[in-house]
Amino acid sequence: MSNRKSTTWLAACALAFGLGMATTAYAHHSMAGFDRAKTVTLVGTVKEFKWANPHSWIEMEVPNDKGGVDTWNVEMTAPFVLVRAGWRSNSIKPGDKVTVMAHPQKDGAPGALFVSVTLANGETLTDRPLNAGPAK
Repeated sequence: MSNRKSTTWLAACALAFGLGMATTAYAHHSMAGFDRAKTVTLVGTVKEFKWANPHSWIEMEVPNDKGGVDTWNVEMTAPFVLVRAGWRSNSIKPGDKVTVMAHPQKDGAPGALFVSVTLANGETLTDRPLNAGPAK
C-alpha cells in the first residue's frame, strides 16, 4: 500500500472511531441536568410506560396550578435493574393513578430522574434490588 493510501485509510479509521465514541458518549449522557438535592412529588396519571434500554421512562400527566395538565417525563434505569427490584414490564400501565418521587431537572422543564413510584393500591416500587439494605 502506498504511503498516501495508508494515510487516507488511517484517517478514515480514526474518523470512524471518533464518530463511534461520540455516539456512545451521547447515548450515555450525564445526569448533571437533574437536581439531586431536591425531590418533587408528582401526582398524576400514567400516559405511557416505556420499558426500554438504555433507560425506561414514565410519561405522566400532572395537573398544574393553572387548571391545566403538564406532561412530565421521568427517566428511570434500565429494565434489567428494574427486574432485580421486582418490576415487570406491566408494573404500571397507561391510565394508572400514581405518585412519583423524583429529582427535577435543574432548568425547570417538566422532566425528572426517578426515585420511587407509589401505585393506587399503596405498593411502592423503587429501582433498588429487593434484598438491598438501606442506602448508606
